[in-house]
Amino acid sequence: MNNVKHTIYLDLNRCTGCYACVVACMDQNDLQAGQGQPLWRQIFIVEDGTFPDVKVTFVSMACMHCQEAPCLRTCPAGAIKKEAGVILVNQDLCIGCYSCSMACPFGVPRFGQDGKMQKCNLCIARVEAGLEPACTRICPTGALKFGEINEMMMQAETNTIKRLVNSRVTSITRG
Repeated sequence: MNNVKHTIYLDLNRCTGCYACVVACMDQNDLQAGQGQPLWRQIFIVEDGTFPDVKVTFVSMACMHCQEAPCLRTCPAGAIKKEAGVILVNQDLCIGCYSCSMACPFGVPRFGQDGKMQKCNLCIARVEAGLEPACTRICPTGALKFGEINEMMMQAETNTIKRLVNSRVTSITRG
C-alpha cells in the first residue's frame, strides 16, 4: 500500500441511518449477521431534546484507524499493526485477550465465535486497487466520504464553520 494516509469522514448532517454502509461492509467482508460474526460497521442512534423539540442523529461507526492507536499499543501478542495509516489485525497472532477492546475509546474491536478480534480494515484490498471502501462507495446521501486525511480534515472544518454560522444566524433571527 502506498504511503498516502486515507480516512473516512462522516457528515452527521447527511446520515439518515439507512444502513446501506453496514450492508456494504457485510457484503465486502463476507460477514453474516446473527451467525456469530460481529458487524464491523454499526449505526448508533443519538436522540436529543424533549418532545416536541427532539433531534435524532445517526452515527455510522467503524474503526477510526487512530493516529496513536491504543489497541496497537496494548496488544501483548503483536497481532495489531499499522500499515500506511490502516490498523490491521493478524488473526493468526490474536490470542483473544480483549486488551485491545478495553483500550479502544470507541468500542471498535469485535470478537467472533473463535474469540479472536476482527474489525474494519478500511477495505484495504479495494483501496490498493484504486477503489474506495465499500461503505463510502454505497452511501446514498454522501454522508461517508473517503479521502486523504488532510482533505477530510478540511471538509470537517468547513462543515463545522457552516454549522456554527447557521446556528448563529438562527439564534439572531429568533432572538
